Amino acid sequence: MTTRSKHTLNEPSRRDFARSVATTLIAAPLAASIARGQTPTKPAETTVPPNPQQTPPAPKPSPLAEAYSEVARVRFGEKLTPAQLEQVKKDLEGNVRAADRLRSVKLKNGDEPDFVFSAG
Repeated sequence: MTTRSKHTLNEPSRRDFARSVATTLIAAPLAASIARGQTPTKPAETTVPPNPQQTPPAPKPSPLAEAYSEVARVRFGEKLTPAQLEQVKKDLEGNVRAADRLRSVKLKNGDEPDFVFSAG
């Protein structure tokens, strides 16, 4: 009785399959660009608009965000650098503004949630 090999000649091994997939993924973008016949294009010249718009000044931080950042400074100040404290302050300001936007949406008693869960 002869024992059969795990892989026959027609069946690739997992390693061979993984290599072929990796090769395909690497070669696909190159083949696509060759097929389209793309040539590098000259970058577009940048033009300055006649009246550049000025960016609006940053809004004044909310008192609540200031209070939260002060709590963070007192509690964690010795472990954070000034740059990290400034980033915490900016993050808290964003969170407070997002919470204000969420609170501004008024829901009625009959409003359904965004999704309805049903078992079955």
